Amino acid sequence: MNIPAELKYTREHEWVRDNGDGTATVGITDFAQGELGDIVFVELEPEGCTFQKDEVFGTIEAVKTVSELYSPIDGEITGCNDALEDDPELVNSDPYGDGWMIKIRMDDASQLEDLLSADEYAEITG
Repeated sequence: MNIPAELKYTREHEWVRDNGDGTATVGITDFAQGELGDIVFVELEPEGCTFQKDEVFGTIEAVKTVSELYSPIDGEITGCNDALEDDPELVNSDPYGDGWMIKIRMDDASQLEDLLSADEYAEITG
């Protein structure tokens, strides 16, 4: 299982990359996509929507289940991965790269400190 050390993680299996410019990129982890199986549809809230931490920003549908996606931080969506509309299996093949889901302008970057490190995430998925 791939758990990049430079990312932060949630207990709900989202990952967060601090882009260094007040924004963060969010997706689901390799563990999550493996548990879900073949992903057939991703539905995301549009750009401009604002969220508080733990609010639902979309859903992901696999052959066997549908799961909600939870915002790991407070902020506003500034970008959505439109490629997932036509190619949702990017989440399976490259969850930390081409399978990213949204970009968020962070209201409070210090919230990243409350997320799990790669080692902490590895312990809960162990």
